[in-house]
Amino acid sequence: MLEQTRRRLSAKVDPVGWFSASASVAKSAARNPAAVAAATGKLAIGLAQIPSDTVRVAVGADTEPPAPDDVRFRNPAWRENPAYFAVLRSYLCARSYVDRLVDAGADDAFKAAKARQLAHLLLDAAAPTNNPVTNPEVLTRAITTGGKNLARGASYLVEDIVKRGGRPQRIDESAFTLGENMAATPGKVVFRNDLIELIQYAPQTDQVHATPLLACPPWINKYYIMDIAPGRSFVEWALQHRRTVFLISYRNPDESMREVGFDDYLVDGVKAAMDVVEEITRATKIDLVGLCLGGAMASIAAGYLSGTDDSRLGTLTLANTLLDYSSPGVLGLLTDPGTRANADVLMARQGYLPGADMALTFDLLRANDLIFRYWVSRWMLGEAPQAFDLLAWNEDSTRMPASMHSTYLRTLYGENQLAQGTFTIAGQQISLSDVDSDVYIVGAIDDHIVPWESSYAGALLFGGKARFVLSNGGHIAGIVNPPGKKSWVETLGAPEDLAAPALPTDSTSWRTSAQRRSVSWWEDWAAWAGPRAGELQAPPPMGSTEYPVIGNSPGTYVFS
Repeated sequence: MLEQTRRRLSAKVDPVGWFSASASVAKSAARNPAAVAAATGKLAIGLAQIPSDTVRVAVGADTEPPAPDDVRFRNPAWRENPAYFAVLRSYLCARSYVDRLVDAGADDAFKAAKARQLAHLLLDAAAPTNNPVTNPEVLTRAITTGGKNLARGASYLVEDIVKRGGRPQRIDESAFTLGENMAATPGKVVFRNDLIELIQYAPQTDQVHATPLLACPPWINKYYIMDIAPGRSFVEWALQHRRTVFLISYRNPDESMREVGFDDYLVDGVKAAMDVVEEITRATKIDLVGLCLGGAMASIAAGYLSGTDDSRLGTLTLANTLLDYSSPGVLGLLTDPGTRANADVLMARQGYLPGADMALTFDLLRANDLIFRYWVSRWMLGEAPQAFDLLAWNEDSTRMPASMHSTYLRTLYGENQLAQGTFTIAGQQISLSDVDSDVYIVGAIDDHIVPWESSYAGALLFGGKARFVLSNGGHIAGIVNPPGKKSWVETLGAPEDLAAPALPTDSTSWRTSAQRRSVSWWEDWAAWAGPRAGELQAPPPMGSTEYPVIGNSPGTYVFS
């Protein structure tokens, strides 16, 4: 009992092991006094240079900008005002010093990476931009408004402490309504079980390709990232390009679903949805498109179908999906055995991982963009929250069933079973090399959740022809990527080419040969998918006798 209490307290206080790793690194640094002394010497040299460089700024001499690539310090005052210049240089010196101290104690590379992650989080929180006294934009606004921005910001701060536990409100919650201006593409719910609702979208063209499209979103968030808003919806884009589209909407787990496992997400999720799609459309092939964790499940389903001689899979499209977990990026620091054990402890009592905990973890990975910028804009500049659909979706967090989440982290992140061909689900060992369908894989250049190089490694696992596309943007732009001025892709060969060139064996070689075009990956995908989607014909009916329409989209599970 005492040990269980200790583990539960440890999991609650330090769920990802930041503090324990930092303590270990500090002990190692203490045993390396030469490196600590060298770091301290460099700090002293850096601080000693600040006064002379500040004088140069004061007299208008050319001086190198302190942090030219950091958007937090783009205000001209950081490079033109001597006082702010000195503050920023001092902060950057302190940051470099902490990094060198971590290096001094880096006997264990993994613990050092965790310690550095925590150190950067704390240093970002302590940045001079996050203090109204040392933020030139805040002081300028205070002068021009007579301090009204600070008064509004103080009221917002009190409101956020009382209503949101100290987390700043980031969006105008009244600006979006599901079914009206989000998740708004017309459709019908044609199937429901204890895990999913299946939405069939109304056709938007007179004829459609014979092969329907089943969209598999991640259940780590609500499905409508794939149908975010008119003009920005992948579902809408596919419909406008003559596709019949079905989409899975997952139920938000509660304590009754603690034993729902990975097998259930295949059998009662993707496989059940394919059965319905086949019955309604009478199609012999079904194309799958998956995003992030939904892409992993779509790939697992593809391997399951191949292993059971089920020939219904047409093509497979994956956006920002991790299949080879040997280099998982920043999430690798949050999925080690100790952190997984802490997650199991936290989930044991409720039977699920709370959505708020999951959301906070992902926010902390991009704290400057998702937390600290709102300290400034809301609490200091006194700005009202904006209407931003992607952030509204991000706030709509979901829970994760204990059994499924534990298995997912252990077998995929922890043991990389899918890439090694040892992953077993519903009694079937999955080998992606047996999947001989054409595969389209998208990676995003700025993705911090699924590094594009790791996404590329997953593309090499399949036995069929694979087209890899590197896109602009980050993780969310992996699906919300309508054509625009900033859109671009890097690819090999033309998307219409049915005899796709073989992918090089590593991402570096691929990028050396790839060519950039100023188009969205949606456009490239449409040109790739169309010739592979069968002949044109009249759209199928909405629902069927066996699976009649039971409601309008966006359904009921999305509101849970």
